[in-house]
Amino acid sequence: MNTATIGGIAAAIFIILLIWYVIVGNNLIRLRNFKDEAWSGMDVQLKRRHDLVTNLVNSVKGYMLHEKDLLTEIAALRSQASSVRGIQQTAVTESLLSGRLNKLFAVMENYPDIKTNQNVLQLQKALVELEDDLQKARRYYNGCVREFNNKIEMFPSSIVASTKRYTKAEFFELTNSPEQAAPVVNFFKASRKCPFCNSDVADNLTTCPSCGAKQFVDTQ
Repeated sequence: MNTATIGGIAAAIFIILLIWYVIVGNNLIRLRNFKDEAWSGMDVQLKRRHDLVTNLVNSVKGYMLHEKDLLTEIAALRSQASSVRGIQQTAVTESLLSGRLNKLFAVMENYPDIKTNQNVLQLQKALVELEDDLQKARRYYNGCVREFNNKIEMFPSSIVASTKRYTKAEFFELTNSPEQAAPVVNFFKASRKCPFCNSDVADNLTTCPSCGAKQFVDTQ
């Protein structure tokens, strides 16, 4: 095999590797952009939640004079959640906020005037709907993160990822605590039972707040 042939083969291999590098690199960029776009969607939902929390606190504080400390804590967590940076720290702060909201909703049951306030009821409905949107956004974001992380860790695309200095992205997970569940507002009579977990389900909900079952909630 002469030098020209060897040179031609080497050039062909180089071109093939270059094309592969570009294709894999572009795919990594696409996955990274999907991940960033998904987080932007999460951020929008979280900001909507923060605004609703502020409106809710302002709507009930006139009724709940004995719960000043709880309302102050929720307001502080809402402010912290709006300014915190980083995926993990955001998840921790949002988990704490959910926990305090759960406590607030439980306490609100003791105030009959609140349960007949139309503004509060509208905020309640908006929060319930938003929690479902947040769960969808979180699942989509984590799915994008999983795809991106798999790509940068699996051989041979990991070679391209290392040259571009890509690092694993963080999942958005609520902290593992009793307060991690999404806040459930229950100003309605719980007259239905979920056949899967036998939990009470309020009349205004179509999804079981305990196990997440949908459209299988029986009316008693």
